[in-house]
Amino acid sequence: MKRLTALLRHVFTVLDWPLMFILLLCAALGLTVMYSAASGTADGHFIGQARNFLVALTAMWIVALIPPNQLMRLAVPAYVLGVALLVAVHFGGVTSKGATRWLNVGFTRIQPSEMMKIAAPLMLAWYFHRHEGAVRVRDFLAAGLLLALPCGLIMMQPDLGTALLVFGAGFFVIYFAGLSFRLLIPVVLACVIGIGAVVYNENTLCSPNVAWPGLHDYQKHRICTLLDPNTDPLGKGFHTIQSMIAVGSGGLYGKGYMKGTQSHLDFIPEHTTDFIYAVYSEEFGLYGGVAILVLYSLLIARGLTIAAGGATQFGRLLAGSLTMMVFLYVFVNIGMVTGILPVVGVPLPFMSYGGTALFTMGVACGILMSVRRYKIVNA
Repeated sequence: MKRLTALLRHVFTVLDWPLMFILLLCAALGLTVMYSAASGTADGHFIGQARNFLVALTAMWIVALIPPNQLMRLAVPAYVLGVALLVAVHFGGVTSKGATRWLNVGFTRIQPSEMMKIAAPLMLAWYFHRHEGAVRVRDFLAAGLLLALPCGLIMMQPDLGTALLVFGAGFFVIYFAGLSFRLLIPVVLACVIGIGAVVYNENTLCSPNVAWPGLHDYQKHRICTLLDPNTDPLGKGFHTIQSMIAVGSGGLYGKGYMKGTQSHLDFIPEHTTDFIYAVYSEEFGLYGGVAILVLYSLLIARGLTIAAGGATQFGRLLAGSLTMMVFLYVFVNIGMVTGILPVVGVPLPFMSYGGTALFTMGVACGILMSVRRYKIVNA
């Protein structure tokens, strides 16, 4: 009995309960929507997602037990292993649906690019921690190269969505480490001018005989479809059109739980994964959509609070970047579902079906709890 009491006390000490409460709400909401998306049956998706949540929460608890200084020791080996696996995917990976993203390790297939969502910011946080107090321009350039290597390998698979998330998580480490905003102004201006040029010259650039340097044809089509989904309403534009219809038809209050027609009549493709927000919005309406955004905002606010109170530069940078990675997940997914961003295959955290993404989120939240816990221990 005493051992059980001690174990429970240890579990309660490890967990950050404000963050845990938000995660449990997200899990409950995610399973509720998954049940509806699975047509009201406890089929493989619902049971599988419940299992995925248990695995993710277990991973979160295990990672929360690891002190930040121990995580720092794992930074270089994790980064090197991740890059090596990405190279292995390039030369001998498994191809599925036109993309080579998986590696067969005998008993299962793994996707090394998912590992880099944690390994890349871990490596960069370690790098800037080593140079704390004496960061120079060349350090930012070196960090940029460390980030560009895995992002480039992931882009070659091709996997634009994962490359975007890895880049975003790594970029926030660099930015939080002291990168001047003035250096970003030319980049922002170039992006604005580039987007404006694409929109203005849409008819010319989106013609079939025009190739876009650095992008695959399907990536070009996704951007052109974003500009005008009706150019291919039964093909590339089908996802965007149907998800926008579902979101709009929900109105203010929604059609009611398990009463969404777009999802239950299979008009929304990937309605249990990337487009589950369309299912949610159709059934719960604008007010429900705002409620889930508030919940995600609380999650991000708690993560940034933990990051600001970190005991070390490493902990602050890592916690801050992983929190902003969650923001990127939410922003990109909801953006593509509502038609303001191209479809890039980014899941909605804690709602979209999938074990790998949930496991990554569990590890990220475990790191946040570790940073918070050992800040208290060292106080």
